[in-house]
Amino acid sequence: MNTRLIDLYIAFLKIGGLTFGGGYAMLPMLQREVIDKHGWATLEEVLDIYAIGQCTPGIIAVNTATMIGYRQRGVIGAIVATLGEVTPSVVIITALASLLVRVQDLVLVQRAFAGIRIAVCALIVQSILTLAKKSVVDIPTTLLFLVSVALTLGFGLSPIAVIILAIGLGIGVGRFRERGTR
Repeated sequence: MNTRLIDLYIAFLKIGGLTFGGGYAMLPMLQREVIDKHGWATLEEVLDIYAIGQCTPGIIAVNTATMIGYRQRGVIGAIVATLGEVTPSVVIITALASLLVRVQDLVLVQRAFAGIRIAVCALIVQSILTLAKKSVVDIPTTLLFLVSVALTLGFGLSPIAVIILAIGLGIGVGRFRERGTR
């Protein structure tokens, strides 16, 4: 592929530096950088990579950057994209940790964090809607979505157990559809 390593690094540096609120909040930035700007993947491919990133140990953003980097340039691409993703966090957290200890009790700082939490909630809702538009597309996927929500929120089932169950149901629904088209 002709993807330059510097482009991978800068794209994920932007994503890592401008994504607040964790993995879900990064979906709009992923769409802009990876899909719209560079054309490294389609929305469906990014959602699949993102889903795999959620199912594997570690930070979703880092897992996603690693997989996209690998797809573009192999192991070196994975390393470069991952470094781009984590560089802003390392720099910002190091600086904030020393500063926050001194100012965490200030009312202004507490109010600022309250505002940030609200903005992050909005970003998460936007990401959920983006995922839902591409994932919840028919009756089986709607039922799977509702069952997953009920199991996690209503019954407190572990997200890992819900993901494993969803994998099994997805495979089962796919096989059922294949038999129906024969």
